[in-house]
Amino acid sequence: MDSSGQPLHDVTSDDVGVGDRAGGEPPGEGGAAEEPPPIVVYWRPGCGFCMSLRARLRRRGVPTVDVNIWDDADGAAFVRAHAGGNETVPTVAVGDSVLVNPSSVDVLDAGRAAGVRFPEPPPPWWRRRRNRTARHGSTA
Repeated sequence: MDSSGQPLHDVTSDDVGVGDRAGGEPPGEGGAAEEPPPIVVYWRPGCGFCMSLRARLRRRGVPTVDVNIWDDADGAAFVRAHAGGNETVPTVAVGDSVLVNPSSVDVLDAGRAAGVRFPEPPPPWWRRRRNRTARHGSTA
């Protein structure tokens, strides 16, 4: 639930921004920009695609709101409404876009299009090498 008592998965781009401030007034002299829409990931336990997508987004530092459709009937209804009546997960909502079974690149692209700013990926030397053939202490 957000501060107005509405479920987070029902938030639209019209709900986020200037009108949500107390009194509906524009931001003060601080020049605060409109807040980007949340990235909502609908998932279910045991879904390998969901686990993979959520792990990739976490690795990139992408903030998400995770909704387990088995625990949230409204979340399940949202997914069915956007996946042809099926509970196809992962389903991701970003602003006005709803992506069914997207890749992490698709989510990042939709987020950028909606105005979400993401942290820079780690430099290549920081990433772990997976194809190492020689290990310390091994005899070949």
